[in-house]
Amino acid sequence: MKPPLHGGRLREMAQRTGVPASEWLDLSTGINPHPWPVPPIPDALWHRLPEDDDELPDIARRWAGAPPAAGCVPVPGSQAAIQALPHLRGRSRVGVPMPGYREHAYRWQLAGHEVVPLAPDDIEHALPTLDVLVVIQPNNPTGMLWPVETLLRWHQVLAARGGWLVVDEAFMDPLAHDTSLAPMTGHDGLIVLRSLGKFFGLAGLRAGLLYGPPSLCEAFSRWLGPWAMNGPALAILKAALCDTPWQETMQYQLQRQVMRLRTVLQTHELPVAGHTLLSCYCPHEDAGKVAGQLARHAVLVRVFGPDEGGAALRFGLPAAPHWERLIEALRTLPAG
Repeated sequence: MKPPLHGGRLREMAQRTGVPASEWLDLSTGINPHPWPVPPIPDALWHRLPEDDDELPDIARRWAGAPPAAGCVPVPGSQAAIQALPHLRGRSRVGVPMPGYREHAYRWQLAGHEVVPLAPDDIEHALPTLDVLVVIQPNNPTGMLWPVETLLRWHQVLAARGGWLVVDEAFMDPLAHDTSLAPMTGHDGLIVLRSLGKFFGLAGLRAGLLYGPPSLCEAFSRWLGPWAMNGPALAILKAALCDTPWQETMQYQLQRQVMRLRTVLQTHELPVAGHTLLSCYCPHEDAGKVAGQLARHAVLVRVFGPDEGGAALRFGLPAAPHWERLIEALRTLPAG
């Protein structure tokens, strides 16, 4: 399996087209265009090794609604957890979502596991044969949300024979505890990943969280080793999680903006099949051509091919000054 391609390859696109990166409207990554305002970083954090913050796990548990019994490990982005988890168990048969974030399949396969791509309708049939099931909640890119009751039932089936349910909640609404499995963590076989890169708009920070049974979290910490996260990132992570007023205001704003994006896309004959708080997913048989036309106007979107669950486009949210630019580019698309 080749390493997956991702959105955000702006420098590559600039080199290919000759249009400077600064002139592109990058909607390919599904990251909040209105990031959390990072405060000044104390100078001392740059001059000493990171130290464990005894308060941070409790703050992170309260933020996600996880119980005190759950283990919690800060990680340098949820991608670090995706890469590490396959090394913490013996060779397994692993179900991964298709379509879905392809790093899951790639990392499990790279570590020597048997990977089984699964469409949503295939999971129930395949479950008795799996040791590990990966679910993305909500799915990236489709936006599909599984009922919590279904996920908990799958967890019980897997855990009864020593299996894992790994739930990637990188695009989860941070205050929507009714659709998250973080409040159920602490039990064997249930692992939940969260990210600060998407909702908080801090992708460059590389900060995330892993919730799970304490014994697995301890093994995970040992595998990561000391100083996996830098001191400034830990301080920003803690402060952002504590800023509930900003989170509440931003969640409301993003809900309105993603509904606006749905309307804009559908007005221009791009039916939206699903969305997260930060992006819309549009299956389209000519996805590549649509993306190429938008690129002529320096608008970059994420394209999915037939081998990624079907040809489709994903549109992230534009920042406030750029809505009209997106609309003007969409107007150039051929009718029908």
